[in-house]
Amino acid sequence: METRPLGDSGLTVTPLGLGLAALGRPAYITLGHAEDLARRYDVAAMERHAHAVLDAAWSAGVRYFDAARSYGRAEDFLGSWLRARGIAPNACTVGSKWGYIYTGGWRVDAEVHEVKDHTLLTLRRQFAESWERLDGYLDLYQIHSATEDSGVLDRAEVLDELARLKAGGHVRAIGLTLSGPDSARTLERASAIERDGQPLFDTVQATWNLLEPSLGPLLAHVRALGMGVLVKEALANGRLTPRSTAPDFAANRAVLEREAARLGCTIDQLALAAVLEQPWADCVLSGAATVEQLRSNVGALQVRLDAAARAALATLAEPPARYWATRAALRWQ
Repeated sequence: METRPLGDSGLTVTPLGLGLAALGRPAYITLGHAEDLARRYDVAAMERHAHAVLDAAWSAGVRYFDAARSYGRAEDFLGSWLRARGIAPNACTVGSKWGYIYTGGWRVDAEVHEVKDHTLLTLRRQFAESWERLDGYLDLYQIHSATEDSGVLDRAEVLDELARLKAGGHVRAIGLTLSGPDSARTLERASAIERDGQPLFDTVQATWNLLEPSLGPLLAHVRALGMGVLVKEALANGRLTPRSTAPDFAANRAVLEREAARLGCTIDQLALAAVLEQPWADCVLSGAATVEQLRSNVGALQVRLDAAARAALATLAEPPARYWATRAALRWQ
C-alpha cells in the first residue's frame, strides 16, 4: 500500500487507515458489535483482540492509525502494540482526538458512554493523557466532533492552545473531526481560522459515504487549499454491510448486493471503493473490529467501479437530516 501526503500537513498516510473506535471499549454503535468481540470484555482479552487486528492491518500495509481519548483504552492498546512490535515512530502516522470524556465505565449497558467537553481544561488534561500513552508516536491531534453547538471554534483560548502544541513541537499537525448535519458550516469556519498568519487546522476528518455524500464538494475545496482529508464512517456504522437488515433498507441493500455481485466483490468492499476513488480523500478509515473485517476492507483497494455502478450507487444517498437522525438512533451494543 503506497503512502501519500495528508494534504500540506507534512504527514503521510496510506489510502486505507484503521480507526480504533470499535476496538478500545466494550460498547459501540456499529451494527453487530457484540458479536465482533464475542462478548469477551475483560481488558486483557480486548487488548489481545485489538493487537490481532492491528497486526493484520500492519501486514496489509496500513500505516495510519486513529484513536481518541473517549475510545476507552484505544490509546493504551495502540501504544502497547506499537512498543511491543518495535515499530519506529517514523514508520507510521498516529492521530488521536480530545473533547469527549469516556463515561461508559467499561460497561455495555452504561446509561451514558461519553460526554462532550470542549473546554481548555479538558484539552490540557486529555492531551497529557494522550501523550503519556502515545509518547513519541502522536503526530496529529484533533478536536473530536467540532460542532456549532459545542462552541469550540469560538473559544480563542482553546485555539491558541492547539496552536501552541504544534508550534512547540508536541505534535506535527492539528485537525478537527466533524459530525452532524451542520458539518459544512463548521468546516467552512474552521478552514478560515488562522494563527500567526497560517491556517490553524491542517486536517479534517469527516463523514462521507454512499448514504451521506453531501460534504463532498466542500471536502474537495478544502483539499485544494491544502487541508488533509480523512474519511470516517465510510460504511455508515455497519449500515453499508450485510448486517443492515432493516426492512426500510431492503431496496438499498438489493442495489448493493446486485452491484457487488456484478463486480465480484463484497458489499463492504463496494462501499469502501466508492470512497477510495474520491480524488480528495487522502485516507479512508476502516472501522474493522475483527481480523476478517479488516482483510475484507483491504480488498476494496482492488475494486474498480464502472459508470453503471456509480449511477446505481448514487441512488442510495439520503437527505442529510434523515441520515444523521438514523445515526443518532443507533443503539450502543
